[in-house]
Amino acid sequence: MKGSTLPINAKTKPRSILPGFGISLGFTIFYLCIIVLIPLAGVFIKTSGLSWDQFWHTVTNARVVASYRISFITAFAAAIVNLVFGLIIAWVLVRYRFPGKKLIDSLVDLPFALPTAVAGIALTAIYAPNGWIGSRLEPLGIKVAFTPLGITIALIFIGLPFVVRTVQPVLQDLEKDTEEAAVMLGAFRWRTFRRIILPELIPPLLTGFALAFARGIGEYGSVVFISGNMPMKTEIAPLLIMTKLEQYDYKGATAIALVMLVASFLLLLLINYLQWRSNRRVVTG
Repeated sequence: MKGSTLPINAKTKPRSILPGFGISLGFTIFYLCIIVLIPLAGVFIKTSGLSWDQFWHTVTNARVVASYRISFITAFAAAIVNLVFGLIIAWVLVRYRFPGKKLIDSLVDLPFALPTAVAGIALTAIYAPNGWIGSRLEPLGIKVAFTPLGITIALIFIGLPFVVRTVQPVLQDLEKDTEEAAVMLGAFRWRTFRRIILPELIPPLLTGFALAFARGIGEYGSVVFISGNMPMKTEIAPLLIMTKLEQYDYKGATAIALVMLVASFLLLLLINYLQWRSNRRVVTG
């Protein structure tokens, strides 16, 4: 009838060109199971072949505990450094215009493209006692290569892009009008940054920190050369896992990997919780 309107329901809505929710969800779960869950389940299944006493003896061995400590402490320290300097680099790339900006922006992604073994060899050559930088630090009593400091530098190198690329899009989306209004009302630049800009950046900063930290815990190629692989001093957990595999001690390797997996999962869960709290505070505030 002319002039009449018909109620719009689900049947009259145009169908989306994208696959339906059921198909998409099914594919997502299937893909995650094949790529993530089944391999991780293999770690648990292989470790289950050990008795509790054997498992506990393996993961609490002094050499294994030392490797855990080195891996987690250096990864955490590198992620903290990247958290600060990654924010500064992202800020400069977004807020300023200068010659060579595109070149610097592309260099940020170099650790992604560079093979980790190449990065490890290059860092070792530079920071070794006879290297370009190491030879200048040696008279000052600062030794980088074959120390935890060298491991931290290698992890800073490979983890920096995670923070920069996570923070950069958020900075680009932030409107400058609010900042300019705060400055015009008499707020100092530091207060404007702390009260207006920083709350918006906390979630991406936590995400970048989590990604850099997780990458650092499991990093092998760029660390194995510069660490020196000295047991109880500079031996990282991934290297110890490789050593166990070379000795055909598969259960021992999976036991060490299982502890790293659980610890990493708990830490990432904590960081995600803090990120959720930060997002909620920004929305409600």
